[in-house]
Amino acid sequence: MSVKPEAASALFAGPFALATLSTPDGPAFPALVTADARVLDLKVALDDTWLTTRRLLEDWDSAVTRLTALAADSGWAGRPLSDFRVHAPVEPRQVFQSGANYRQHVIDLHVAHRDPADDRPEEERRAEAADIMDRRAAEDLPYVFIGLPSAITGPYDDVVLPSWADRPDWELELAAVIGRPAHRVSVEEALEHVAGYTIANDLTDRATVFRRDMPQIGTDWLRSKNAPGFTPLGPWIVPAGSVADPGDLRLTLKLNGETMQDESTKDMIFGVARMVSYASQTARLLPGDLVLTGSPAGNGMHWGRLLRDGDVMDASITGLGAQRTRCVAEAAP
Repeated sequence: MSVKPEAASALFAGPFALATLSTPDGPAFPALVTADARVLDLKVALDDTWLTTRRLLEDWDSAVTRLTALAADSGWAGRPLSDFRVHAPVEPRQVFQSGANYRQHVIDLHVAHRDPADDRPEEERRAEAADIMDRRAAEDLPYVFIGLPSAITGPYDDVVLPSWADRPDWELELAAVIGRPAHRVSVEEALEHVAGYTIANDLTDRATVFRRDMPQIGTDWLRSKNAPGFTPLGPWIVPAGSVADPGDLRLTLKLNGETMQDESTKDMIFGVARMVSYASQTARLLPGDLVLTGSPAGNGMHWGRLLRDGDVMDASITGLGAQRTRCVAEAAP
């Protein structure tokens, strides 16, 4: 059973957003959602029974013009958003995830993951982590890896905590949604390939991040990040033109009403343009793909409090709306 969103006076920045919705007993459909919570079925409005959100993104330059005109048209009443179930706004083919991209977050993790034999004062270890961050920024080397689309779930769906996940943690992130194919694009060109932005909570089981059986091979992102439902996404895609500055957005995550993460994207070491450009130097980014940009300070590792059955996470990013997900322990086999 999903936790429903609370009513909000302003759903998102700008006049409209792109969503994937369904009625309780009907198929999902791409929708235009207005800031006053009206819904227009785009399959009907654009007379395309096969239309999906990803297909709209594949012709984004044309689609955004049509959607802007529809949002401004006062000739349709639409249905209230409360009539519909909200799904993840897009089904990406590729998910590019980023680690160690918020300065304070990385410093906190560096301290939390200390070697038991390291008995140096915390202040000294924090200074060491700060030096590492400064060097990474100077060397211009973001850290990007691949996630699985099958880990994505809706913004109000329950998150099942697998029985094997001993230390599940939250990681609120700004996600850029690709609208034009990008391969080997420059930092200056990168944002031209971003259709819009959405919210991602990139959950991580801290107990399985590192391979203890083979420490020399490093991290195990498959196991620690890609359980079904470990990436709540949405509720919608807000067009890039409605987001004044992705480098100055507030990310806030509350656990059972208590604020855990509350940071600006100003703390990112590498901004959205750099992350998109970097990923594109190796891979070909496709319309609908996601580029997650890392999580700020305030994860469970920092607080010494990991996720457990019954926890409710409320996550929001300036101008992009909010998601609410409840954690449910996996039923015993």
